[in-house]
Amino acid sequence: MIAADYLKRIAAWSRELDDREIEVARSGITEKSYGTNEFIFMRGDRFDYWTGVVTGLARMGIVSRGGKAASFAGLTAGAWFGEGSVLKNEARRYDVVALRDTRLAMMDRKTFVWLFENSVAFNRFLVAQLNERLGQFIALLEYGRTLDATARLARSIASLFNPILYPELSRHLEITQEEIGALSGISRQNANQCLQRLEKEGLLRLEYGGVTIVDLERLRHYGE
Repeated sequence: MIAADYLKRIAAWSRELDDREIEVARSGITEKSYGTNEFIFMRGDRFDYWTGVVTGLARMGIVSRGGKAASFAGLTAGAWFGEGSVLKNEARRYDVVALRDTRLAMMDRKTFVWLFENSVAFNRFLVAQLNERLGQFIALLEYGRTLDATARLARSIASLFNPILYPELSRHLEITQEEIGALSGISRQNANQCLQRLEKEGLLRLEYGGVTIVDLERLRHYGE
């Protein structure tokens, strides 16, 4: 069982729960660490946890039978994911892999279902979360088919600054160019070229070990 104040630090959704709901939530959460490039789970796995990223970075995506990889979303600290699979009680339809050493908070399905059935605040959060995730995936489908590499990378970075899906991020993102490439579906070399172009255009600033966002709105609409 994790402490109540710790839960509120790692899970923005918990800050709206009442005392009883907090007790139930924290009693159903455990933590686990994963190493760089380690699969957290693979498509088809039974993984009966609603999951939050405490520290680190993970990638949600799939690999086709022909070996082609497609990224759906990056998962940074503060992000919680997998509510759809837990609600439907089904196997996962995607892979999640740690791009660096990553620590997860995992809520068991019994606890998740109790909150779903008893907490108005938790349900309000889930509605907002599912709506934002749907919008994220629709946008991914759109720009994956219509935009060039620089625009895809710009949109991928911008997607990590959704205040509902990633509530704890500042304008500085600790991420390597290799990790940005993995999230955008391009090589590190291409990612470097795209980032330099975006920096020259004044949208972001490249720094050691990360990037600082200068103009988030232009990143969100880059390529239009």
